[in-house]
Amino acid sequence: MSQLQVRPIRTLDAAFGVPGDKSISHRAAILGGLAKGTTTIRNFLPSEDCVNTLNTMRALGAGVEILRELDGHGPLDLRIEGRAMKLQPPAEPVDCGNSGTGMRLLAGVLAGQPFESSLFGDASLSSRPMGRITTPLGKMGARIETRGEKPGCAPLHIHPATLRPVSYTLPVASAQVKSTVLLAGLFADGRTTAIQPAETRDHTERLFETFGIPAVRDGHAIHIDGGRVPAACDLTVPGDISSAAFWLVAAAAIPGAALRVTNVGLNPTRTAILNVLARMGAAIQEHAHTTHGEPIGDIEIRGASLRGTDLRLREIPNLIDEIPVIAVAAALATGTTTIRNAAELRVKETDRISTVVENLRLMGTDVTEFNDGMEIRGGAPLRAAAIDSHGDHRIAMAFAIAGLFADGETTVTGTDCIHTSYPGFAAHLAAVQNHLTDPAAYQLPTRTPA
Repeated sequence: MSQLQVRPIRTLDAAFGVPGDKSISHRAAILGGLAKGTTTIRNFLPSEDCVNTLNTMRALGAGVEILRELDGHGPLDLRIEGRAMKLQPPAEPVDCGNSGTGMRLLAGVLAGQPFESSLFGDASLSSRPMGRITTPLGKMGARIETRGEKPGCAPLHIHPATLRPVSYTLPVASAQVKSTVLLAGLFADGRTTAIQPAETRDHTERLFETFGIPAVRDGHAIHIDGGRVPAACDLTVPGDISSAAFWLVAAAAIPGAALRVTNVGLNPTRTAILNVLARMGAAIQEHAHTTHGEPIGDIEIRGASLRGTDLRLREIPNLIDEIPVIAVAAALATGTTTIRNAAELRVKETDRISTVVENLRLMGTDVTEFNDGMEIRGGAPLRAAAIDSHGDHRIAMAFAIAGLFADGETTVTGTDCIHTSYPGFAAHLAAVQNHLTDPAAYQLPTRTPA
């Protein structure tokens, strides 16, 4: 079993970038495969999850040419020859690996096809609920069977169907469900509307516009007209702020530390983590330099003695992936941090509420667990521990960051899962632990395929 050995650091003074945004990479691969013409994608996330989605579009007939790879992982720059919305049947069931995003978005694409298809995943993905997408897709006329051991779970078997447009009000704020409905709407005759109870990340709407598909926004409602064919384009995926969050927390919790994360996404539906860390006492500046499609720029953060805060209801949907590492920040802060209205965490790769609470207690933090979150009373010194990631990439990375502040050497086991979202994390962790300041020390090796 793979593991990380983490020892405490004294300071952090560095500038580096993180791999491409996971959410955007999934969507770019899908829309590139649906588009008419050749789409060029740069800084694609070469993680297992995103590569599985890219392979699915290849299985559905899209042509994929790799221009540059992250050595040992997968494609960074690529071209996709799209199918102009005319997909071919996959020769075998489609493997989504560990990716809930991939499975849910691909179900939206496949729901309106004239052929049968099946989507499956690993044990973790097969335990995650799919009713949140099969319900709205069913209202659109899709015929989807959930064939998992647990009711309502994958594998998904999708029968041929002709979709009709709907106006669907999401019961909970979810960018994945919204995106599933909008992607299915591309194959319906008429206007499909997704109404969200609160603002969620808007990468799908932005990418629709980039591919020439108007997405009309009216408050929390998004409308899409079916029958349009996406137009191929060139796009660059920004660095993933959810990956940057681990280093932002590390720097924020060290008084006097200075970190600059370069070429990262600054989409306002994703930057709630910056507001939280600023409330906790960190000094943060955003330096935007590209705003076409997705805003991209640098984040500069200086550390301080952190204080506890309460996560606000409206913030939760847009920092749900960052909550494990925010909980680590809370353990390092003086005072109390309260996280509520986050029951969604219980149906991620693990039950992230119970897993975070368990691991914080192992490291000496006083924490109370709620059905929808936790209360963390921070400020006590962290002690080194043996941490089980439970196969969850965000748990593994969050507690590697905690290990940077613990008394002794922390061991995080089961860290192969990190490749699902952050290939190169171990190399960046090593550079941070060795107090390296030269940006070249953080560059990950790439190669051009022969």
